[in-house]
Amino acid sequence: MAEPKNILFIMFDQLRWDYLSCYGHPHLHTPHIDRLAARGVRFDNAYIQSPLCGPSRMSTYTGRYVHSHGASWNNVPLKVGELTLGDHLRDAGMGCWLVGKTHMKADAAGMARLGLEPDSVIGARVSECGFDVFERDDGMRPEGPDGMYDPGGALKYNDYLRAQGYAGDNPWHDHANSGVDDAGNVLSGWFLENSDQPANVRETDSETPYLTRRAMEFIAGATAPWCCHLSYIKPHWPYIVPEPYASMYGPQDFLPRVASDAERATDHPVYAGFQRAPVGQALSRDDVRDKVLRAYMGLIKQCDDQMGVLFDWLETTGRMDDTLIVITSDHGDFLGDHWLGEKTFFQNASVKVPLIIYDPSEQAEATRGTVCDSLVECIDLVPTFVQVAGGDPARLDHILEGQSLLPMLRGGAAPARDAVFCEYDYSATPLAGKLGLHPREARMFMVHDGRWKMVHFDGGIRPMLFDLRNDPGELVDLGASDAHEGVRARLYDRLHRWARRPAARTTFPNDAFIAARGKGYRKGVLIGVVGESDLDPELVAHYVGRRAPDMRDKP
Repeated sequence: MAEPKNILFIMFDQLRWDYLSCYGHPHLHTPHIDRLAARGVRFDNAYIQSPLCGPSRMSTYTGRYVHSHGASWNNVPLKVGELTLGDHLRDAGMGCWLVGKTHMKADAAGMARLGLEPDSVIGARVSECGFDVFERDDGMRPEGPDGMYDPGGALKYNDYLRAQGYAGDNPWHDHANSGVDDAGNVLSGWFLENSDQPANVRETDSETPYLTRRAMEFIAGATAPWCCHLSYIKPHWPYIVPEPYASMYGPQDFLPRVASDAERATDHPVYAGFQRAPVGQALSRDDVRDKVLRAYMGLIKQCDDQMGVLFDWLETTGRMDDTLIVITSDHGDFLGDHWLGEKTFFQNASVKVPLIIYDPSEQAEATRGTVCDSLVECIDLVPTFVQVAGGDPARLDHILEGQSLLPMLRGGAAPARDAVFCEYDYSATPLAGKLGLHPREARMFMVHDGRWKMVHFDGGIRPMLFDLRNDPGELVDLGASDAHEGVRARLYDRLHRWARRPAARTTFPNDAFIAARGKGYRKGVLIGVVGESDLDPELVAHYVGRRAPDMRDKP
């Protein structure tokens, strides 16, 4: 084994941390992901920075918190000028390529203002979150009365499906993400009642195997050093999967719902509002949840099988010996827990994610197969990758807000972190309108210190608080408990200190501030100096002994 010269950065979409057997799922066996964990480090307390695809990914790709980079909702552009993983790695001499999803929206107005053409090298990278694109596939080609959600979504994949004989104007929907009845009627995967139907596609032609093959095509032709972001679309909805996976799991394999009657009776307006959203109401029904779980677990099993295909190929080609491999997710999925669907709240089902890192270096031998329970954040990945590429993340500490995990992987200390933070801007949701909130007010922030988790809500709405030591299921809200006022005060102090960080000061590095201390005199700025004898002669030399004609009385 040698120092890694390449990085394979694998991200699944909407994969819950506890739906892998290495994280404890008793019935969903994922031996291939487990195999990587046995050769690397499994992180048991890894947290995202926002419970929604776009902002979570923008934090992971920039190494910065959401209200630092500003892309706080899906399709909110990442503003021109935000440096990303690709920018940092190219500066360190490593290429950075995309195979799959980013959910990034380009800042077209900012690019036009600066004269950046999208088809130029720089413009293309700015448009694609800093990546060079082997294939971008955000995995979304839904269509409604106002048109396509993403006109560029799944275009190449649709071309692939047509080439394989799948008919129609949108085989992504009609085949890969829908079932079919005996009469040939499409059973749309958008309807949860169809989640237990097998997708009308050959398994080898479905999205996950397709992206695996595309990644292998990239790696086979790549010259080192490279970073490949293999960003899978699944197990994100539409919840539907082809056979044999559609029939693999049933109620005997499902984890029990984590929810209580007290949660359903909550007086908290935001929490109650999300429960009453259509997806929360749907996943609160046992019949719907059962159908969704069949598909969700099947999709994860398919993902794991594809990891087996990929890892075997990497072994055969020798890439396992020189490639750092990361597996994670952009967020989880409530799946009806806490009477919620989707991911847009702060219990661990949503904000805690799997994170497994395999380092082929000999220096990592001592940590193979170990578990780290320290608090880590997904923004830690960019500084980790920069260090793997030979860069110095300390020189970027005015930009990057995470900490490199590489020292810990090689037997050193884990990042010294006393809390993790997550934030969600729900300004665009119907709930914000129902509550009469201005977009400045429809925001919430999580601070979690490893035991206590507090959620602050703008708009004058009371906080929520959970004690994960005594209530690991996060079922009891202590946000209004008089007995826990001191805990909330302490966490508010921590949240306020975090909010006061100089996150926008990215154009002048911290070491330059340190170097500038007391240097004004050397540039001739002598503020507060009474006389020339107060300073070293060198510092006043340009102002002492000078002569000039007397012009005071001249006409």
